[in-house]
Amino acid sequence: MRRNLYVGAAFVATLGGLWIGSEVLAKRAEGASVMAPRFEVDPLWPKPLPNHWILGQTIGVSVDAQDHVWIIHRAGSLEAGEVHATTNPPTAQCCAPAPPVLEFDQQGNLLHHWGGPGEGYNWPDSNHGITVDYKGNVWIGGNGRGAAQAATKDGKGKQAKQEFKLEEGQVGGVQSFNDNMVLKFTQEGKFLMQIGKPGRSKGSNDLENLRLPAKLTIDPKTNELYVADGYGNHRVIVFDADTGKYKRHWGAYGKRPDDVDQGPYDPKAPPPQQFRNPVHCAELSVDNMLYVCDRVNDRVQVFKPDGTFIKEMFYNKETLGSGSVWDIAFSKDPQQKYIYLADGENDKVHIIERQTLELLTSFGDGGRQPGLFYGVHSIAVDSKGNIYTTETYRGQRVQRFMYKGLAAVAKKDQGPAWPKK
Repeated sequence: MRRNLYVGAAFVATLGGLWIGSEVLAKRAEGASVMAPRFEVDPLWPKPLPNHWILGQTIGVSVDAQDHVWIIHRAGSLEAGEVHATTNPPTAQCCAPAPPVLEFDQQGNLLHHWGGPGEGYNWPDSNHGITVDYKGNVWIGGNGRGAAQAATKDGKGKQAKQEFKLEEGQVGGVQSFNDNMVLKFTQEGKFLMQIGKPGRSKGSNDLENLRLPAKLTIDPKTNELYVADGYGNHRVIVFDADTGKYKRHWGAYGKRPDDVDQGPYDPKAPPPQQFRNPVHCAELSVDNMLYVCDRVNDRVQVFKPDGTFIKEMFYNKETLGSGSVWDIAFSKDPQQKYIYLADGENDKVHIIERQTLELLTSFGDGGRQPGLFYGVHSIAVDSKGNIYTTETYRGQRVQRFMYKGLAAVAKKDQGPAWPKK
């Protein structure tokens, strides 16, 4: 009898051990089954530019309804030794700055190019950001302080005299600066509308002018234009995308913005109650949530379209300098399950679960080879899920990363997204 009790107890213990083991294995399997999109760099995209053209600081990217890729760059950021073909007489055959706005097809062919000063509008001293809206219109902003000349319209002739600090961080004070406007064009470069005037900004509660606006997005449901405003102001501001009429604006946590100098970012301090400069992006999701890049504060804040604050998340919170949250784009599945975040200070692209804002994994690192970054600045996604990034500072390029489907997250930091052998 006693022997049977021992056998029974041993049997129960064995079953318990098996159950516990299965639970552990299930939890391990569950942990290993965290999935995220995987990408590989396309090192041969785009094709070389014609006319010995090269890019300066490449400061914006957008994908239109035809999956054409639009970029904007700063021709005037090129060094004298990079534009020897522009001297008189030419010092050498290479090179010359490309026109500011360039359109590529999926094969990497250059389709159209335009941009620069023209009649009826004020081209930025330092262009910044490009967005092609649901109607096909092309919008740009600018963060020029007013001590520079814009690049020539066709990318030829005398080199623009333009100087840029390598740190695109905070802007103190309430100076109006020059680039207090956003511009709207057709895809052929025909001017349509300007909101704001150079040098007119009165600060973060000015309803007519911007101050160094970084990026724009348009809501196709309401035809409203959201501006991340920006390098000088501390707000998101909304206009009618056809008339330019003011609708509303807000600062961090949906509060009224102010222009009090907050001093340097301190990762150990309580969460800042205002956006720091620059407010670098404002992107609207399919479920009508607005995601705002508070770059130097290393955080994304999420709002309803009326400015009601929902939540926030910090990324690489110890990052100083220019901050970690530069630009975001959404995955192309119907639910936009993932956010892709360009982190130009740490030179990575982070993949984030959108609903929880959890950082799942990252790819990239600092460097100049394909798949690495030097100042990854802007990010966009085409209909196939491929990612496009641009690089500022001396990065001066656009890269394409091919979507390779979902894969289990093996490690948080993947390193270079090189093609698998």
